[in-house]
Amino acid sequence: MVDAVKAKVSIGRASVVSNPKVPSGRAPVNPVRRRKRRRQWLPYVLLAPAIVMELLIHIIPMLIGVMMSFFKMTQLYLGNWRQAPFAHLDNYRLAMDFNQPAGKALLHSFVVTIAFTVLVLAFSWSLGLLAAVLTQRPFRGRGIVRTLLLVPFALPIFASVITWNFMAQRDTGVINHVLVNQLHLTQGNPFWLIGGNSFVTLTLVVVWRTWPFAFLMMSAGMQSISDDVYEAAVLDGAGILTQLRRVTLPLLAPVNRVLVLVLFLWTFNDFTTPYTLFGDTTPAQADLISIHIYQNSFGTWNFGTGSAMSVLLLLFLMVVTGIYLFFVNRRTDNA
Repeated sequence: MVDAVKAKVSIGRASVVSNPKVPSGRAPVNPVRRRKRRRQWLPYVLLAPAIVMELLIHIIPMLIGVMMSFFKMTQLYLGNWRQAPFAHLDNYRLAMDFNQPAGKALLHSFVVTIAFTVLVLAFSWSLGLLAAVLTQRPFRGRGIVRTLLLVPFALPIFASVITWNFMAQRDTGVINHVLVNQLHLTQGNPFWLIGGNSFVTLTLVVVWRTWPFAFLMMSAGMQSISDDVYEAAVLDGAGILTQLRRVTLPLLAPVNRVLVLVLFLWTFNDFTTPYTLFGDTTPAQADLISIHIYQNSFGTWNFGTGSAMSVLLLLFLMVVTGIYLFFVNRRTDNA
């Protein structure tokens, strides 16, 4: 009898050991908990490629630029940057000394960029709002009109700016042909790519390319405004301007907050348009700060000073953006 019991016990132990579904010495893993762990790690796995690319494309080059601003990184040390002497804050002092030629040129470029940004932002936002209001109501062919209005923004930037460059040529350009030969508004063929007219040309080209984006953003925002609001305003005796001021603009405030900030950053940092329009010989009247930093870095091969100017530009944009967001959020909270 005792031998039979011992045999049964030994057989039970052997079956437990031989069964892989019941591991000895530990509790069985809960499959629900395992799925939860996988779900917790899934977002991080999906975000990992974007984070790596952000580090490689933006963060690491920015940190390298900040590091270069503290060294005398000239053409003498292009072969071995490790031998470049430490400059402390000399590059920043040179850029901020407005009594020296480098500081005066940077201040002039900063003033030109401020004026350029204000004009482009004002005209682009105004034209975008006007086009969005005019195309808000349904009419025959509205889709075609909206599509045509978005063409300047959809065109490749190099193709459109090079076309403007050909149009602005002094002797063979379409602009002088229309103004001088057709409309007889001026005598002689004025220069549009050099001198004081270069600023006007640059502003015109950037406004032509930028305002369709403002139109697109505000048109999308107006789709959420119910027609009942405008009908109620009409019953209260509100005219077109009153509807725009009391209904459209207040309800478009969330869109305009983002739109103004994006247009400001895009315009202030614009490099492709002036460089494609003027090339390496940008006139002083159209010397935007992005072009100025590029010429100080690659024109004179003084990467230390150019990096210091870039860091100063980054700090300025961060301060302006912070102040803008602070006041915008404050007004939103008060409302």
